[in-house]
Amino acid sequence: MKTSVRFIAGIVTSILLLTMVLVSCNQTKQAPLDPVNVLINNEDQLTQVIIYDVFTPPVASRIYVYSSIAAYEAIRHSKKDAPSITEKLNGFDKMPLPDANKKYDFTLAATTAFFKVTRNVKVFSVDSLNAYEKSVYANFKANLDEATYNASVAFGDTIAAVVLKRAKTDGYFISRGKKKYLGSNEPGKWRPTPPDYADGVEWCWNTMKPMVLDSASQFKPVLPPKYDMKPGAEFYKLVKEVYDINKSLTPEQKEIAKYWDDNPFVIEHAGHMAFGNKKITPGGHWIGIAAQIIKQEKADPVKAAQTFALTSIALYDGFISCWDEKYRSSYVRPVTVIKDFIDKDWMPLLQTPPFPEYTSGHSTITASAATVLTKLYRDNLAFEDSSDYNYIGMKRKFNSLHEAAAECSMSRVYGGIHYIISVNTGADMGKKVGGLVVKKVLE
Repeated sequence: MKTSVRFIAGIVTSILLLTMVLVSCNQTKQAPLDPVNVLINNEDQLTQVIIYDVFTPPVASRIYVYSSIAAYEAIRHSKKDAPSITEKLNGFDKMPLPDANKKYDFTLAATTAFFKVTRNVKVFSVDSLNAYEKSVYANFKANLDEATYNASVAFGDTIAAVVLKRAKTDGYFISRGKKKYLGSNEPGKWRPTPPDYADGVEWCWNTMKPMVLDSASQFKPVLPPKYDMKPGAEFYKLVKEVYDINKSLTPEQKEIAKYWDDNPFVIEHAGHMAFGNKKITPGGHWIGIAAQIIKQEKADPVKAAQTFALTSIALYDGFISCWDEKYRSSYVRPVTVIKDFIDKDWMPLLQTPPFPEYTSGHSTITASAATVLTKLYRDNLAFEDSSDYNYIGMKRKFNSLHEAAAECSMSRVYGGIHYIISVNTGADMGKKVGGLVVKKVLE
């Protein structure tokens, strides 16, 4: 009897030990990451770094475009016959192809390419990416054999190298050495605006090498009305319109203006104190919208990567096109004219960003992005935009992407920082840029 008890006790102990071993093993094994979520989370991590580092909107668009293109060129090989995007863009060498004799995880390759590019196009706060990347790579290591893991990382590195080669010759590094742009005291011309009177931002962005545009001035708009502050003159009417609208804004108009502000660094003033308020860039907002559409429409990994890549191309070339006109016409901001001639104590609802007025950057890049996203998905795509919720605690619903872009455009008039003609002309320019992206890449 004692022997039987000991035997049974031994079996029970063995079972318990085996169970503990199995539990321990299960604790170290991780469930594979969903590829689409990986792509979305990668973009979100980049957005957070861009906010922290306070990149200007044009520079932020450059970081998004190279990183997103790299991710697509890697992950497209997970889907038969998915075409290269870079073959249809300006200035890229031919992309490497995977070795048919090797196994790959193309989501890992895309992640490797994405972050290698991110770290080498002048993102500064790379330390903030370390914990995230370490966690993601640990998951891949737990679920892949060593040969597949190494091959995937190596392939991602080769994609990144081609993308970075293009980035080194796109004009960015030369532009960093340009002198400051301080505007002019000539009537009707831009000069630094209150409250901080900063010099003009990225005044030579039109020298950047575009992705699809033949030149920065390909969609050069008509000149804005001639400066004339005589009552009844066209320019005077534009100025007075902004002033009148801002004197009687409805609560919803104020909400719309603040919702789409997306000024990456606003200096808040309280008495003798001043502090910076960091926010998402306008391009980052639309990368966030793209992520929401990807999730809502249940896009596969290649379609998701394509969505980010083409949206970022639309944003990047939109900024080049817009900035080309901004510093050519160097049009005066409403706050300058209104304070000089109408109401010296007036200030716009939003802080005027430090660059010339015509055309509206928000209007241009949002119309460009909306045009591309509509082509990728469909007309009248209703969605709730909560992409900025973590930053400003606000959400808004729209019946289509173009409706969202149009509201964003008009928000700049509500904010008191643009004339009607500038937002309308910018939106028209943006639709042309987006249309060119569609024509060159998707048709």
